Formats: sequence, C-alpha cells, structure tokens
Amino acid sequence: MGLALAAATAMLLGRAWNACDVGVNNAANSTFLIWLFIPGLWAVLVLAWVAVGALFGNHPLVHALALAVALAGLVWCTLSLWLGEATPVCPDGVPPWWPRLIPAPGF
Repeated sequence: MGLALAAATAMLLGRAWNACDVGVNNAANSTFLIWLFIPGLWAVLVLAWVAVGALFGNHPLVHALALAVALAGLVWCTLSLWLGEATPVCPDGVPPWWPRLIPAPGF
C-alpha cells in the first residue's frame, strides 16, 4: 500500500506541477518523480510503519489507526487524480483541489 500511495502522490504532484508550470519541463519533472520522489516517499512510509510497530508493539488499535491514515491518504490522492478535471487550472498559483488548510509554498 505504501508504493501505491507514493505513486498516486507522485502522479498528483506531477499533475499540479504541469498545471502550474513548475519545474524545468515535463521530462525533468517526471524523471525526478519516478527515480527520486517515489522511492523516497515509499522508504519514508515503510520506515513510519516500522516505527509504529517498534514503538507501540502489539497494540492492534494503533496499527489500525496508522493503516486508516494511510488509506485515507491513498483514497484522497486517487480521487483527486481520477475525479478531477482533465487539465486542472491553476488560477491563483494553487490547484483548486488542494486543501486550503495546507499551505502550498511550492506552487
């Protein structure tokens, strides 16, 4: 599930970069996303899962909560990808699907 979340996040980030004209070009952005971002995020997610297991041991409620948070992130990224516009607009420098509670300084 961590790999699916990392891939969906990379696709979402790539779409946002393309819509907001961020980066050098699509080839450079996709190379970064495929070779650095996806493996890096996957490693962070695996380490977070291992840390939850090491810190909380045999508490199934904590593991279920961590899994629910990861699933919520996966569902949000996936729904944003496939239920969004074909070419998202970027009127004020932030894509319309981006949650307003999270600042987006990179856009």
